[in-house]
Amino acid sequence: MENEEKKNRNKGGRPAKIDPAVHRYSISLNDEENAHFLTLFETSGMHVMAHFITACVFQKGIKTIKIDKATMDYYMRLTSFYSQFRAIGVNYNQVVKILYQKFSEKKASAYMYKLEKQTAEFAVLSQKIISLTKEFEEKHLEK
Repeated sequence: MENEEKKNRNKGGRPAKIDPAVHRYSISLNDEENAHFLTLFETSGMHVMAHFITACVFQKGIKTIKIDKATMDYYMRLTSFYSQFRAIGVNYNQVVKILYQKFSEKKASAYMYKLEKQTAEFAVLSQKIISLTKEFEEKHLEK
């Protein structure tokens, strides 16, 4: 009876795995092979080297991920610029409301004329950005 109580008593810690991996193998690589192996491991995007080796041995699909830093940088800058563009649109609406609330019709119209000129320049700039983005996608991004 005491033996059963000892077996059933919780010892704490992590629960035991149902099918633990207890078989281990060791391989030796020279410097060139190790560099090639590490390159393959890094491009796979996996975080655990043991999972990568298991996938290689059993010929599971190995994903390779190539990250182009220039493309990511361009994308991040374009995203931040787009958010600024949206903020300008919100500010534009607020300025128009304030102009007509605080100033006379004639004075508000004069300011609106200046604002429309700036908006036209902004639209031209936006078209240039769109054309540059399309050109960048055609040259550098593969589908």
